Amino acid sequence: MSITNKVMLITYPDSLGKNIKDLQDVLESDLNGAVGGIHLLPFFPSTGDRGFAPTDYTKVDPRFGDWSDIEKLGKKYYLMFDFMINHISRHSMYYEDFKKHKNKSPYKELFLSWDKFWPKGRPTQKDIDLIYKRKDKAPYQEITFTDGSKENLWNTFGPEQIDLDIRKEVTQNFINTTLNKLINHGADIIRLDAFAYAVKKLDTNDFFVEPEIWNLLQQIQDDISYKGAIILPEIHEHYSMPFKLSKHGYFIYDFALPMVILYSLYSGKSGRLVNWINKSPMKQFTTLDTHDGIGVVDARDILTPEEIKYTSEELYKVGANVKKKYSSAEYHNLDVYQINSTFYSALGDNDKKYFIARLLQIFAPGIPQVYYVGMLAGKNDIGLLEKTKEGRNINRHYYSRQEVSKEVRRPVVQSLLNLFKFRNTNAAFDLNGNVKASSPNENEIEIIRKNKDSSHQVTLHVNLKKLTYRVTADNKKIEF
Repeated sequence: MSITNKVMLITYPDSLGKNIKDLQDVLESDLNGAVGGIHLLPFFPSTGDRGFAPTDYTKVDPRFGDWSDIEKLGKKYYLMFDFMINHISRHSMYYEDFKKHKNKSPYKELFLSWDKFWPKGRPTQKDIDLIYKRKDKAPYQEITFTDGSKENLWNTFGPEQIDLDIRKEVTQNFINTTLNKLINHGADIIRLDAFAYAVKKLDTNDFFVEPEIWNLLQQIQDDISYKGAIILPEIHEHYSMPFKLSKHGYFIYDFALPMVILYSLYSGKSGRLVNWINKSPMKQFTTLDTHDGIGVVDARDILTPEEIKYTSEELYKVGANVKKKYSSAEYHNLDVYQINSTFYSALGDNDKKYFIARLLQIFAPGIPQVYYVGMLAGKNDIGLLEKTKEGRNINRHYYSRQEVSKEVRRPVVQSLLNLFKFRNTNAAFDLNGNVKASSPNENEIEIIRKNKDSSHQVTLHVNLKKLTYRVTADNKKIEF
């Protein structure tokens, strides 16, 4: 299967039913025609972070199914799998072998030593302050070897996720072998999770280090391109960074769109969204929601600081069951620049506003990704949040198979599914075509998409203040 320009569903293997077989059933019945691709979030055995601390990429966690279940999905849908290029679980066989055999282990150079990274007398406090960190302390963790000796290893993220040393041959071989096996099992796209942290270099902030980061990406793309697969580098930062990736020819994420659409719907003003749509590349995946929170930093300089503050405050004011503490250390929030909420609840559980938000996403440049909770217009799951004290779980509801069948009957979800089917089948949504947005006045936005030879055209007209819209395809009005 190769990538097709159709809506991609983002889901965990156990979120729409209890396993991949249930997911297959949901796709074939309840979501039939609305989905063309699947980002199947980590399905490997893992020791933390809802799958993002993998122990073994060669296996499917038996709770979810096996490789035959995944390969069956790949016969009908284009697939995206995650590869955590920055780290692996400290309970992986590689780490366990290193812990047991130390310098005699074939994996002794797989992990990045904090102690050996720094010259004598360093790191200084200035060195540590310079690092682009995800925690409020130096990013290392101590390993105690079987012989009782100790060493500090780089540890950017959670305690289970130990950083790899991508400079070493053993790591490069591990990456190459792993990615090729994933592609053999059906991956069309490899999502490089947290790739910008992978390169560490003295006297830098150890984030998106140039030119080394380009060499790493090129090496990985070269390793897999002969099989027709591509990489999607994942980065939450100022839009100039993904735009650099775009100029190098890579698909990128539009993580700014969620905040820009929220601002537009809260304020009723169209100018910022028009400017952003006209600036965005076509070779991208758009999002409103993902397994993480709603990114705030991604919209910096697209919205002014005052507009970002207004949007954040308005979200807490009008959002349904959205509280600041859910995005705080009290709820283990990993990123202070993300707000934990479903997108539906961020819009006050309002069907009309939510459908317009998805309309705007569908007409924006790129291929739309729709998170499974968003596919079902899901509300904040306060029960799961409080049970786990994990902020991001507010947007990670576990739907039973029966629950899915019930939710898809809601009018707003029926309209969404019709919208996605329209997006998947209309020729005007052409990645080689063009998109043009304009503001008839400060409260209205018009988006026109045409295919490459302009033989087909779709037009969206939205009044953000009155919450009205009109869609035409080749001058015929479309109803959802």
